[in-house]
Amino acid sequence: MRIQVVHCHPLTESYDHALYLATVETLRANGHEAIGTDLYREGFNPAMTEAERRSYMGNDYDTRAIATYVDILKKVDGVILCFPHWFFSMPAMLKGWVDRVWAPSVAFTYDPKDNHLTPALANIRLIGIVTSYGSPWWVVHLYAGNAGHKVLMRGLKPLCAKNVRDFFLAHYDMDHSTERSRHAFLDKVRARISRL
Repeated sequence: MRIQVVHCHPLTESYDHALYLATVETLRANGHEAIGTDLYREGFNPAMTEAERRSYMGNDYDTRAIATYVDILKKVDGVILCFPHWFFSMPAMLKGWVDRVWAPSVAFTYDPKDNHLTPALANIRLIGIVTSYGSPWWVVHLYAGNAGHKVLMRGLKPLCAKNVRDFFLAHYDMDHSTERSRHAFLDKVRARISRL
């Protein structure tokens, strides 16, 4: 499979960057074509342009400034996002990538008559999340209802192929993590990616 791995963290020495590298390396070791997209290192601009916003409510969305990202998304078989949850949500840069790239005429077509969206990414048969939370599992679910999981699985997944496979791997309570817990989660990620 050709799989895009989208990473979003400002620090290359971060645990999330290690998760990204492990994901890419494991995909390649298992015969997949991994397309690494490291938003910070690529200098991705998360701010939607005026032209993009003016063209958003139709199917002539202006993709000129993000053409490379759009081209990749339309050609891959799967997408895996590697990022930390900050304040129970994805970082602003990753949200900007979703806002700008998963757009009309790319991820869906828009019918202005009834505000109906038709999925347009039938090429994507896998969507996965490799993430971390500073808070424990119970805090994430009690206070935020695991909003990050809902946004990704209820927002992005329906725009993909009807039979899209998914996975969500999260290391909770990173604020109290240990070397042992981090290694165990890295092993869990490698094992899950190896089964793709």
